[in-house]
Amino acid sequence: MFLFLCKRLIQHRTKDAFRSHVRFLQTSSSSLESFSSISNSKNQQSLTVSYLMNSCGVSLESAISASKKIHIESTEKPDLVLELLRTHGFTKTHIANLISKLPSLLFSNPDKTLKPKIEYFESLGISSLDLPKFLCSDKYILLSSLRNRIIPNFDFLRSHVHTNENIVAALKQSTRLVRCSVQKVIEPNISILQSHGVPESNISRLIVLQPRSLMTNTDLFKEVVRKVEEMGFDPTSTSRSFVLAIRTIAMLSKLKWENKREALKSFGWSEDDILSAFKVQPMYMLASEKKIKELMDFFVNKVGLKPTDITRCPNLFLLSLEKRIIPRCSVLQILMSKGLIEKDLDVVWVLNAPKNSFEKKFVINYQEIAPEVLKAYQGEMEFLGLYNGLEDVSKMKQFQKS
Repeated sequence: MFLFLCKRLIQHRTKDAFRSHVRFLQTSSSSLESFSSISNSKNQQSLTVSYLMNSCGVSLESAISASKKIHIESTEKPDLVLELLRTHGFTKTHIANLISKLPSLLFSNPDKTLKPKIEYFESLGISSLDLPKFLCSDKYILLSSLRNRIIPNFDFLRSHVHTNENIVAALKQSTRLVRCSVQKVIEPNISILQSHGVPESNISRLIVLQPRSLMTNTDLFKEVVRKVEEMGFDPTSTSRSFVLAIRTIAMLSKLKWENKREALKSFGWSEDDILSAFKVQPMYMLASEKKIKELMDFFVNKVGLKPTDITRCPNLFLLSLEKRIIPRCSVLQILMSKGLIEKDLDVVWVLNAPKNSFEKKFVINYQEIAPEVLKAYQGEMEFLGLYNGLEDVSKMKQFQKS
């Protein structure tokens, strides 16, 4: 009996040991599979990061981030994509920029998907120098369907702007023209303009100059058109003023408009002055609030103009203070100090004069007898004030009244 019990016990322990061994083998196998999977995953990630950095020029940080979205198991297709891009003028910088934004592009079909789109944009007349920059500017361009989105959009735009050159000009203003539903977004707003009698030539101008203003919500766009009409602009006029006003109002929030309005008022402008200047040059309100304040301060306190003088030529707000206005004022300062030009010169119009006209009249004509004008015009001389020969501002203003 005792021997029987011992035999049964040995058999039971043997079975338990066998089961434990089986479970150990199963666990080990599972662990090995898991380890192998992790190892493969790490290898793929390592290959992905390495390829993005070495072949695409992507930074380590961007490559690690991209490796969480894509996994490169074979470089065959990515190599073909990069070769296609290089063939069409993409530099290392362009490629790094584009792939950083859109790493999945490496898995696109270069012949069926990418090449036809690139060739289509080239057919529009986008130069080989501009094309890479254009395609890198918006990652959604190369994701858009050529047949269902890009070609229909451009065919619609061509019906209004007529030439590929104008389409390219509009694209430079907004790449959203490629990927938005033009028929649903822009066409209703064009219909609103047409219902108000806006000439087709001005609609074309608006598309080319500021297509984003036509991407406004239809109800808001109706409100913009109504507001511009209330300001006294004639929608049926062949002048560009109406569409330029549309462009400006559509691009400005109410808060920004009010802030700029208050900035002008702080220098003594009235509501009538603001509106009068807006009718002359609607785009002056697109200048930043900071720039408006800087220019008004310069005109009033450095040049000695009356605040309302600028209402005659609000285009001055669109000019560069450092590159245009100060150099010209410096030239005038030298010529006035030497008595070569009258001090009652209409400074406003001189500042707004075309570049060639100003250079011929005030630089070239005087550079022999007053060589300093060339240095002043090149920004190499400090501008102290247009009427620096006068003792103080009060005398300067007295001089203006006389």
